[in-house]
Amino acid sequence: MRLLLSLLMAFVMLALAGAGGLVFLLDHYDQDLPDYTKLANYEPPVTTRIYAGDGRLMAEFASERRIFVPIDAMPRQVINAFMAAEDKNFYAHQGVDPLGILRAILTNIENLGRDRRPVGASTITQQVAKNMLLTNEVSFARKIKEAILAVRIERAFTKDRIMELYLNEIFLGNRSYGVAAASLNYFNKALDELSIEEVAFLAALPKAPSNYNPDRQYDAAIARRNWVIGRMSEDGYVTPDEAKAAQSRPLLTRKRDEQEVVTAEYFAEEIRRELVKLYGEQALYEGGLSVRASMNPQLQAAATKALRDGLVAYDRRHGWRGPVGKLESFDNWSKKLAAMPAPAGSEGWKLAVVLKDDQADGLDIGLADGSRGRIPLSELRWARAAKDGEAVGPAIRKPSDVAKLGDIVLVEAISGPAAKDEDEKPARKGAQAAKELPPGSYALRQIPQVQGGLVALDPHTGRVLAMVGGFSPAMSVFNRATQALRQPGSSFKPFVYLTALNEGFTPSSLVMDAPFAYDPGGGQPIWRPENYSREFYGPTPLRVGIEKSRNVMTVRLAQQVGMDKVKALTEKFGIVDNLQPYLPMSLGAGETTVLRLATAYAMLDNGGKRVVPTFIDRVQDRNGKTIFRHDDRPCEGCGNVAWRDGMAVPAVPDTREQVNDPRTTYQIVSMLEGVVQRGTAASLKSLGKPLAGKTGTTNDSHDAWFVGFSPDVVVGTYIGFDQPRSLGSRETGGSAAVPVFKDVMQVALKDQPATPFRVPPGLRLVRVNPANGQLAQPGESRAIWEAFLPGTEPNPDQPQMVLDGSVQGAGAMMGDPNAAGFDPAQPGVPPPPAAATLGTGGLY
Repeated sequence: MRLLLSLLMAFVMLALAGAGGLVFLLDHYDQDLPDYTKLANYEPPVTTRIYAGDGRLMAEFASERRIFVPIDAMPRQVINAFMAAEDKNFYAHQGVDPLGILRAILTNIENLGRDRRPVGASTITQQVAKNMLLTNEVSFARKIKEAILAVRIERAFTKDRIMELYLNEIFLGNRSYGVAAASLNYFNKALDELSIEEVAFLAALPKAPSNYNPDRQYDAAIARRNWVIGRMSEDGYVTPDEAKAAQSRPLLTRKRDEQEVVTAEYFAEEIRRELVKLYGEQALYEGGLSVRASMNPQLQAAATKALRDGLVAYDRRHGWRGPVGKLESFDNWSKKLAAMPAPAGSEGWKLAVVLKDDQADGLDIGLADGSRGRIPLSELRWARAAKDGEAVGPAIRKPSDVAKLGDIVLVEAISGPAAKDEDEKPARKGAQAAKELPPGSYALRQIPQVQGGLVALDPHTGRVLAMVGGFSPAMSVFNRATQALRQPGSSFKPFVYLTALNEGFTPSSLVMDAPFAYDPGGGQPIWRPENYSREFYGPTPLRVGIEKSRNVMTVRLAQQVGMDKVKALTEKFGIVDNLQPYLPMSLGAGETTVLRLATAYAMLDNGGKRVVPTFIDRVQDRNGKTIFRHDDRPCEGCGNVAWRDGMAVPAVPDTREQVNDPRTTYQIVSMLEGVVQRGTAASLKSLGKPLAGKTGTTNDSHDAWFVGFSPDVVVGTYIGFDQPRSLGSRETGGSAAVPVFKDVMQVALKDQPATPFRVPPGLRLVRVNPANGQLAQPGESRAIWEAFLPGTEPNPDQPQMVLDGSVQGAGAMMGDPNAAGFDPAQPGVPPPPAAATLGTGGLY
């Protein structure tokens, strides 16, 4: 009896000691546990998606690829499969499963010495604690913390909430976080489309996804899947017959279908930067934002192609810089070619090696796949050797003048008409070919060194419809449409002329186009601006000055109205933040971006109303709540309205700020329309639509610009080298940038009516001779309708004053001092310059 009592006392003491030890351990590990209550508001990282204007996917940003599915929408079969595989007593235990622990202990004892991996007894709740609150450290301490947290989580949250967190958070391999993403990535199916064997495979993955990769460990994946199916049968989730049939089926995975994606890397990157600025990186990569971009995919594709074609066309005009590499031997030439990385920017082209160069009519080439082709001589004519100063070498007479045996070149597959044998014309563009090129024909290609940027936007809202930041984002992510500060040259001039119109000048006002010099003082050299033609044309109307882009006229005009006023207008239109008020700035010496200048032109196009450019229409959070909208105008009656025929459209107020008199704004638009009709962009007349715009070419042809517009679309484009150097003495905005604009507008205005520019009230239209600004004579064929503020139209009974103090023939004075004008703050225009004081300034 004493022995029994002693044993009983010893057992009680051991139990008390064990309990005390357990209390001590729990108290010790309870000290630094993470706060489990944050799971109440936990939102797992979800992918942010950007959609184009037509709803197609444009880009995704995510730290983890996850699709969140609420527990109410989770198929029951999925929940059952994971319970069978991971925690059959999930809805019964309190966070820790004692029976599961005992079963695991017995199993591990049985497996001792068998070199088998120990089995665990973690419940789903413990896995939530580990995955979301702890580390993956394998230690006794972590297991204790895990158990403590699991018990507390069970007390704080419902079982369904815990299961929801688990199924959306768990990593299942193949870049899949959560069961919804795994279902798509493994089987290209939604969760409710999965079969028993597919659900079981997903439930087999949590322990070690890499060990059951069906592509690399197919047999192990099948065995683990079938084990899960057996557990599902044992637990009554499927019948034995269903389980047997499911276990007999192969494991068939299917690559996830590629979504129809709109490719616009520069545009997407611009939106990414904007979202980071608005909401921060965490919200971008984990917040599950849904972003609707302003981009028009059709116009974006046209803009991308137009700029690339324009850069290639410029590059071809300036010669061939040689092959991209050379093979020293032809042993296994196709494998060597396949191993070569494609040069950045060569998307859509292929590497080829010259296999034969001794034929008169072309080069025989081989491609990386072992196939062969041919570059006909007609596709080599453009490749005259590039020389310093953007010059080119002698004409191509034979194929070996371009490439030799073993040279590696870039090519593009072509078919259809052969190119004309012209040295500088791009291949096949408008060519009348004598014969068709046979299959297997290729054209020689070269990645341009020149770069450029393009923006197309809606002048009424500021929505950016298309934007291209360079030849290829693979070459550089630097965005030349939004980040490159370049001199706009003559494309800045409209704002000098607009300043003059605001000061009382008219489109028919005469300015002396004659030699001009300016002494800036301080020992600096005298500045003598010249016209591009190096000629002078005497008294010339403002209209002709801008149509023909006369530099000297512009400088005289800027000096007369005052560079301080030009500066103020420039900053009001947002072109330059702090323009230096020096006369050279009137010729576009200040730096700006394509986006800023195009936005300024948009304000001309829309009648002088301020617009702010935007790449984003709307942003919604993960719950669908709109957190940003570009158009924030109030609209009574716009929400929750089912449209019916005959319903009145709700009135939406126009809250845009009026930054310039719409009448003088229209006058400059009309003058810019003349640039297309009679001036430096006359090649655009063939489009047959009302267009306006201005070319720009900077000193030594470092930059070539064209910013133009129809009544409802503005397109600005710039071409130049990243490290500024001359484009070549013959390159101008008209030759390099206008063709790009034209290609974009052909798409933008296709099937659109020829809408004229809108004329605001308060103007008087008078027929004048555009060459001299005088009233048109009856039957004069070249007469145009010119817009004047009432009282400023030409008067044949008064001499026409010229901006140099002299009187030149009959005509009207430049302006009527009593003409009504516009000022956003106070109506009334300051009087025009007095005729007696219209001096030239400078030395001449």
